[in-house]
Amino acid sequence: MTKVVIIGGGPGGYEAALVASQLGGEVTLIERDGLGGAAVLSDCVPSKTLIATAEVMVRIESARQLGLHIAAADVADVVRVDLEEVNRRVLELARAQSHDIKQRLIQEEVRIVSGTARLDGGSRVVVGTGEGEESYDADIILVATGTTPRELPAAPCDGERILNWKQVYNLTEVPERLIVVGSGVTGAEFASAYDGLGCDVVLVSSRTQVLPGEDQDAAAVLQKAFEGRGMTIMSQCRAVAARREGAGVVVTLADGREVHGSHVLMAVGSIPNTSGIGLEEAGVELSPSGHIVVDRVSRTSNRNIYAAGDVTGVFALASVAAMQGRVAMWHSLGDAVTPLDLRLVSSNVFTTPEVATVGVSQKEVDAGEIRVASMLLPLGSNARSKMQGFTDGFVKLFCLPTTGIIVGGVVVAPRASELIHAVSLAVAQRVNVDDFSHAFTVYPSMSGSLAEAARRLHHREGAILTN
Repeated sequence: MTKVVIIGGGPGGYEAALVASQLGGEVTLIERDGLGGAAVLSDCVPSKTLIATAEVMVRIESARQLGLHIAAADVADVVRVDLEEVNRRVLELARAQSHDIKQRLIQEEVRIVSGTARLDGGSRVVVGTGEGEESYDADIILVATGTTPRELPAAPCDGERILNWKQVYNLTEVPERLIVVGSGVTGAEFASAYDGLGCDVVLVSSRTQVLPGEDQDAAAVLQKAFEGRGMTIMSQCRAVAARREGAGVVVTLADGREVHGSHVLMAVGSIPNTSGIGLEEAGVELSPSGHIVVDRVSRTSNRNIYAAGDVTGVFALASVAAMQGRVAMWHSLGDAVTPLDLRLVSSNVFTTPEVATVGVSQKEVDAGEIRVASMLLPLGSNARSKMQGFTDGFVKLFCLPTTGIIVGGVVVAPRASELIHAVSLAVAQRVNVDDFSHAFTVYPSMSGSLAEAARRLHHREGAILTN
């Protein structure tokens, strides 16, 4: 029986364990903090639960435009946010999800070891537990150790006033004024959530607009939405330090200016957990950033060692980590496998509104890396969008100009994370715009705009006709 040892119990690790067990491996999974890893315990599950709570507040606040009037000048006078209770529910839900994952692994006869692991060469793993050290021989090793929030040297996080994205759930009251440093996905999501909960938010961005790594049409819509709700966005400003001062915090910018608030959330990236675990000694190549270098089947430079998840720096998404873990086990245990194709990955930014993308990006198109026809259709004319009082978003489709095959898309809308699935299927199955638009959609629906965008990219006689 093939011995499989997995280091890390996040999505990459536990999904790999399930596949390895299914394929007949003798599986040992080592996790130091809890099953589900950061994704379940301190990242995806808790943050999206917090965001879902904030969305309810945003809906209440926007009810006036639907003819539903709150009997107070301010929604805060009617609905009180008990952040301690909110965060208690957030963490309880995370623990429940972790428990469910553990039970599934036990059911599949995966041996679970609690401790901190390191490699001892390429075929043995040593684990430090509360009772000493244990070692496990391995035919196959998967490293899925994740990342740790990055901190600025002059802004050490204390878990009270200066926070990273793992520590925000320590808060018991809504911050009076929250400074969010970093306007990438994590910073934008937390800024949006706390703004929805009624907090005065200042977003410090080193770029010209929020979400610099996402579709810039989408980022422009989101920035407009943020500013329309009263959020302060300080563009092209780089934070270099943060300190506590009295009952608040002071963030120092590179130009010498200071920003005062009650709390600061540092969302300035993450560091891979690769130091001191024996990777280089085992012949595993690391990138200059410290991430594990893998190929499209998750294999490292040591052919018996695989890696999955954020520690690889491939794509910091739980869905990608899970797929990397599965692919690694399919490949190493001799099952049929399709190498990871990042063009098929759909992603979502859980802001209000959400931003979902898949496939070819506008950045690639603008750089001339691929020639496409595209259609951007604002949601302002969509009947369902009007009913919900939402008119700022859009859908965008990219297709090949000769065949009409859909190769990418962007959705900016409430629940964009659900709407993007249709585009993901089209990209994965190489559906052309005519076949996509001929499928029935419900009227009225937001998905109707996706079909309409495809209709406007009508394919005829080897060319795309747009209108």
